Amino acid sequence: MMKLSVVCGLIAAVGMSTVANAQERVRWRMHSSYSQSLPIPGAFDVFSDSIKLLSNDTFDIRVFEPGALVSGAQYYDAVSEGALDAAYGSPGYNVGKNSAYAFFAAIPFGPGAGEMLAWLRYGGGTKLAQEYYARDNIHMLPCGLLAPETSGWFRKEVDTIEDLRGLKMRFLGLGAKVMEKFGVSTQLLASGEVYQALELGVLDAAEQSNPVFDRSLGLYQIAKFNYFPGWHQQSTVQELLVNMDSWNKLSDAHKELIEISCDRLIVMQFADGEGSQYQVMKQNEADGVVNKTWPPEMLDAFEAAWGDVVQDEVNQNPDSARVWESLSKFREDYKIWGDRAYLK
Repeated sequence: MMKLSVVCGLIAAVGMSTVANAQERVRWRMHSSYSQSLPIPGAFDVFSDSIKLLSNDTFDIRVFEPGALVSGAQYYDAVSEGALDAAYGSPGYNVGKNSAYAFFAAIPFGPGAGEMLAWLRYGGGTKLAQEYYARDNIHMLPCGLLAPETSGWFRKEVDTIEDLRGLKMRFLGLGAKVMEKFGVSTQLLASGEVYQALELGVLDAAEQSNPVFDRSLGLYQIAKFNYFPGWHQQSTVQELLVNMDSWNKLSDAHKELIEISCDRLIVMQFADGEGSQYQVMKQNEADGVVNKTWPPEMLDAFEAAWGDVVQDEVNQNPDSARVWESLSKFREDYKIWGDRAYLK
């Protein structure tokens, strides 16, 4: 006699097959701002492969490399207009559309990964982001979370604030505005463009990501001074942008698969980032890199400048003011837990 557990398993399998067969087949084109060959955020095939497998091949997302359809960081309009079903990158790439988007990527002297994720999910951060993106026919989902970055690779050693003046540096988001307070000329380049810019002398320095990611770009070969801590990005959120019409056409099951797969990327990216940095830092040192730590007076200067930058930003952009108010309120409440729960 067949066991009840076996019968239940067969019923479940038949049910899943029936659901899968009932699903309309969906085929999407998605741009990734990161090459698939890059570690951590570049491992985006995990996302598309998971969705294809779990949907029983009813949802197939073809991921295109940077430059195949649009350039690395320039995907916003293509998603908005429906030329792309979706794109993967950083909210920091979209500040030309709305400077408030920078707050959804990373915040100088801001929350670490746990607190950032808590604000997004339970403090209203994601809700605000989705409200803003929806104005341009885009559905936004947090879809990755990176460990702290380094604060930059420099071709020459920086000992004082004056040493920053006149430097040309790749920098993302709100941190770029801080550096500009010290006479640094910043520009935002996609990751695949940074090495050549350093090599040709177009840049004197660059912040890109964490040591693992940066080594894969070869930055250690040109800029030998890597500075810590990443005061500008203690955690970095990655985004999945979906054309709103494409999103609304999905079944509830397919929407759930996307959200589950994004959650998986959040866990995977953060864990991989935390578990692999020290090995690469050792390799960098063996290759002649000097891992430097900013002295307290430099960090104090950066933080003071950040205070001016954020005040300017909230005064100029009502959307940024709403985000900053939401984040500040959450962080004040979070201290009740955070200041007591964690060892200093």
